[in-house]
Amino acid sequence: MPVAGAFFPGCKARGACTYRGLFASGQEPSEEQDLSVESTSPPAIHMQGINKRFGAVAANADVNLRVASGTVHGIVGENGAGKSTLMSILYGFYQADSGDIWVLGKPVTIRNADDAIAQGIGMVHQHFMLVDTLTALENVMLGAEPHWLLHKADAAVRSKLETLMQATGLQVKLDAPVSELPVGDRQRLEILKALYRGAKILILDEPTAVLTPQETEHLFKVLRVLRGQGTTILLITHKLKEVVGLCDNVTVMRGGRVVQELPIAQASVESLAEAMVGRKVHMGRVDADARPAGDTLLSVRNVVVRDALEVTRLHDLNLDLRAGEIVGVAGVSGNGQSELLDVLSGLLTPDAGTITTGGQTFAAAQWLDPQTARHLGVAHVPEDRHARAMVMDFVAWESAVLGYDGLPEYASGGWMSHSAMRRATAGLMERFDVRPRDPELKSSKFSGGNQQKLVLARELGQSPKVLLVGQPTRGVDIGAIEFIYSQLRAMRDAGCAVLVVSSELDEILALADRVIVMNQGRVSGELAIEDCTEAGIGLLMTGGAQ
Repeated sequence: MPVAGAFFPGCKARGACTYRGLFASGQEPSEEQDLSVESTSPPAIHMQGINKRFGAVAANADVNLRVASGTVHGIVGENGAGKSTLMSILYGFYQADSGDIWVLGKPVTIRNADDAIAQGIGMVHQHFMLVDTLTALENVMLGAEPHWLLHKADAAVRSKLETLMQATGLQVKLDAPVSELPVGDRQRLEILKALYRGAKILILDEPTAVLTPQETEHLFKVLRVLRGQGTTILLITHKLKEVVGLCDNVTVMRGGRVVQELPIAQASVESLAEAMVGRKVHMGRVDADARPAGDTLLSVRNVVVRDALEVTRLHDLNLDLRAGEIVGVAGVSGNGQSELLDVLSGLLTPDAGTITTGGQTFAAAQWLDPQTARHLGVAHVPEDRHARAMVMDFVAWESAVLGYDGLPEYASGGWMSHSAMRRATAGLMERFDVRPRDPELKSSKFSGGNQQKLVLARELGQSPKVLLVGQPTRGVDIGAIEFIYSQLRAMRDAGCAVLVVSSELDEILALADRVIVMNQGRVSGELAIEDCTEAGIGLLMTGGAQ
């Protein structure tokens, strides 16, 4: 067996491990084992008086942060609150304009990621930093080969990883290409990679964004084991239920400053949301008066989609959208949800099937196109607002009429009327609370939440009969989420048929009247909202029967 101190978190770079009898039996630890570091240990992280400006914007203003060793510490805040900047300073992506950092009681200078890794700090990014064509083992080795002879390096790394996997419960098939690994395994591989490099402090950025409830539960079990072994974990997330359920302490940031830091026992989802926004926030389910859904406004039958490699992405899919109903589509990203949205909005022509809306039926040979879809009252808010919904170099009024510029209200004497478009945009910005209310501001200058509101204003402003929404609150802060939810419910209550595709299960449960679950391009289940549970939907997301 390799020397434990060479790669276990919490151990010295060389020599004996500092844990009390770390896995002397060779057995996998339970969450209950007391392997915590001594309470007299100095803080794992102490950041004092951190300031960072980007031009006129103060991203961090006199920020202080203390993270106790061997704990899970949550860092929450709205978009632009400064939490990502603070963690980027800790990991060496940015340098603070002023302030000091101590790691395990020692003052340090962190100029880059190499400095952070040398101090035992690892970071697992929201978007995995893995090479799909390499195996799991090769990804761990990449840039950290212990020997110039690769076969010797392979054996040494494999031995260390197998011992580390046994100790932590982070099981991954080492010889499988990353492209073949499930999302949960990729997450575990990223953590293994950080621990292999000696991380005693782990920064996790939105770690559950693409995980099923079951994968999230397994990840949290692993994190509790790591905490029990003395690893310190900093958790950046907007899922406040996870913060309350996992963390020991939490720091709330707003406007670049720390506004609250407290033990999790003194916090709740509601109090954290209020601290983040500065007012009470209502994020839960709001049930409308019980009433049956109305007429079917859009229907697809036997839709088949194959990609350029002839891989089937949608298998004989059938779906009805009815007036006065929100249908939520749940599933792990990449299971056909994007293709479904593209087919329904006319952006993608299927290989087989039919779609009926607005009294017209279209077959695969002559499918619905986006312009016709808009004419028939089908509006679409794409999943990726930057790539599919806006032109970043356009000013706000140009983005606000994109796709609708041919409407009579935007014309005068047969010519486009820019002044009419500006006036209409000003009205939409007021109605949908887009800030700042400047139709001449470039689209790229708005925050993510206000960009999303601008796209919603454009699509909802035409009072569509059918509304297709992909990832409605991706990258959006809590205040904007609350507003977007209210607008989607208002559309439903006005008789619109609303389809919401979201990777956030909480979002589906908060909005939907009916839920369909997709797995590998098929509908694996359909449930009325009163029959939905997180566990049941999570099982369907993996292809299991409820």
